[in-house]
Amino acid sequence: MEELRLKARIAALYEGKSETAERFRYALLIADIATVLFLVVVTYFHGEPWIKWTDLVFGIYLGADYLARLWITPRKGAFVLNLLNIADLIAMASLIVPLFGGTLSFLRSLRILRVLRTYRVQKRLRADFAVFHRHEDVILSAINLVIFLFIMTELVFVSQVDINPGVRNFLDAMYFTVTTLTTTGFGDITLIGEHGRLISILIMVFGVSLFLRLIQTIFRPSKVRYTCQECGLFLHEADAVHCKHCGAVLNIPSDGHV
Repeated sequence: MEELRLKARIAALYEGKSETAERFRYALLIADIATVLFLVVVTYFHGEPWIKWTDLVFGIYLGADYLARLWITPRKGAFVLNLLNIADLIAMASLIVPLFGGTLSFLRSLRILRVLRTYRVQKRLRADFAVFHRHEDVILSAINLVIFLFIMTELVFVSQVDINPGVRNFLDAMYFTVTTLTTTGFGDITLIGEHGRLISILIMVFGVSLFLRLIQTIFRPSKVRYTCQECGLFLHEADAVHCKHCGAVLNIPSDGHV
């Protein structure tokens, strides 16, 4: 009985609509952002022994969060196979593996995808911040762009920091990543070794197209949010006159905002 009450309380925090539950989820969001910011800071202290133990603290936090959500879900199989939850496990492993000599800490940035894609967090942000409601697609595209840059930068950093004199911290790695993604390619920093060439190819082949697509989405969103009064469809082309689902006449403001 006590176990059931505890499970119900945890479920209420993760899925409830109370102010306490909302504050709890915001606290999780802040904690997840802190893990990413911490990863940037520690690049300037590379090799310090305290970093691994701090990573372990974050890893325990991610593990406790994952197990709590697994415990309260009624469909555990679907939960385990969910791609975002798999990303959680990868991020958690990346924080613990360094204790045994590995270095996969750049994957912890995948953790923030889980929180920012959570429906209730997005709903709460729409309710609390008018600017988020008006520009949700643009803001989420910008977040995706930052996360993509972050992952690529960390991949460059962890693979080059000890062997490449041009990559000493996060800023050096980001400089190389951005010049590669924008096809500027100054050539003052190049990646060393076969794995360095493979990372460069990965960034150029897959990164450039994704980078340009995200930039386009930020500055020229393909859809606007306007709820059709007849059928409820809420995504339309910016210049739509009729709803593509039911044909009702739309009155989308010229600036795309409602």
